[in-house]
Amino acid sequence: MPLPRFYRLPPERQRAIIDAAKTEFAHHGPEAASYNAIIANAAISKTSAYQYFDGKDDVLGLVLSDVSDRLRRQLGTWIPAHTPDAFWARLREDSAGLVRFLEDNPLDRALADAAITRNATADERSWLAAVIENGVDLGVIRTDVDRELLTSASAAVLRVGDHWALAGGGDTDQIFSLLAGLWGPPHAR
Repeated sequence: MPLPRFYRLPPERQRAIIDAAKTEFAHHGPEAASYNAIIANAAISKTSAYQYFDGKDDVLGLVLSDVSDRLRRQLGTWIPAHTPDAFWARLREDSAGLVRFLEDNPLDRALADAAITRNATADERSWLAAVIENGVDLGVIRTDVDRELLTSASAAVLRVGDHWALAGGGDTDQIFSLLAGLWGPPHAR
């Protein structure tokens, strides 16, 4: 994360540095991105850069935290549904909103997986936990699987489903069919 001096910059200057870094990381990936290119694109000197960050990993942490925050704001708070039909409709609506956000924000889209992996927070887990809790209360989500395992598997399905939808995968009802299978009652073995 940035050094304290970064946070003393005016907000618009902070934003310009974050945006320059986000562009470099999105276009080249976190590993191949150039710290020198970030510095040049942010229009700061190398001396100033080292007053704000210890190195490229600090900048990456800041950018991924920003992406993670934007994703969380897009999802908002899960509002419990009162019927199974309303539950599925709300989940579809929230998922479609996230896909639209990622379509409209390609830099966030390029870094979303890295942000989620690196910055998995209680807020992100609590959103999905609230969805699952609501589904359990409505009887549409099984209770025979450990809740943490179910949350992790559900997060993976949603993440892959979002990527698939963004790539033009086809009928998004397949994502919810997959979730319904994961969440539904156990099948005889």
